Amino acid sequence: MNTANNLKTVMLLAALTALLVFVGRVLGGSGGMVFALFFAFIVNFGAYWFSDKIALRMAGAKEVSDAEAPELHSLMDQVAQYARLPKPKVCLIDNPSPNAFATGRNPSHAAVAVTTGIMQILSRGELAGVLAHEMAHVKNRDTLVSTLVASVAGAISMIANMAQWAMLFGGFGRSDDDDGGGIGEIAGGLVMIIVAPIAAMIIQMAISRAREYSADATGARILGNPMALANALEKLERGTQMVPMDVSPAASHLFIVNPLSGGGLRGLFSTHPPIAERVERLRRMAMNPTAYGMGI
Repeated sequence: MNTANNLKTVMLLAALTALLVFVGRVLGGSGGMVFALFFAFIVNFGAYWFSDKIALRMAGAKEVSDAEAPELHSLMDQVAQYARLPKPKVCLIDNPSPNAFATGRNPSHAAVAVTTGIMQILSRGELAGVLAHEMAHVKNRDTLVSTLVASVAGAISMIANMAQWAMLFGGFGRSDDDDGGGIGEIAGGLVMIIVAPIAAMIIQMAISRAREYSADATGARILGNPMALANALEKLERGTQMVPMDVSPAASHLFIVNPLSGGGLRGLFSTHPPIAERVERLRRMAMNPTAYGMGI
């Protein structure tokens, strides 16, 4: 299961990079393509080094000491030992909406943040399932992947937005391809300005969903109990529907369940797979543990 998701992620990342290059080519010719790649490099470089600080600040997460949250630290110690990873920084978000996320560029520079709300509605075993899921993101390097994906998708949207303004003040600057196709060039540029950010968002959502499935499976193996996470996910879905989290949509993909309220059409554009499908996969693991390498 994880191998298929990893292959899917690589293919989608390649598609997202190709889209970035294509956007630069269409909107600015060869020069635009070089600019797009350089711009993406700068954005990714900054995101690689500062994504954890940005994510924690956006979520309002504060690092807590062992004395401030002894039960949370004790459980995190246990899960990190099971995952055979360094213990991440433990952070708390003062918010009644139940949720959690992991961030950091690698296992040695990771942080796991949980809300006060999640600690009020989950049992110790269910919270361990959530922490194992977050440690799975760290173990699978999803925290870095999600940062790169969000950065490239953001770069595409920003380039398309700059091109929109460029159109208003004199075109795209495609001097190397200036063959008189003015109307066609403008029409193509308009289509790209509209379509490219949507395509980037769809690819980003597909990658995020694949990584969530992988983290569920890896987290279940870390803890050795798929039903702990399955039960937690069902509680978190109900909890976030009752108390949505006031968080930037740009950070929603980080959390274990979608922190934003709304269903219907909004659900079609969610960065998270359906909870019912995630729970069903975990139940299948629990019913046939040896088939999924559980060893329980």
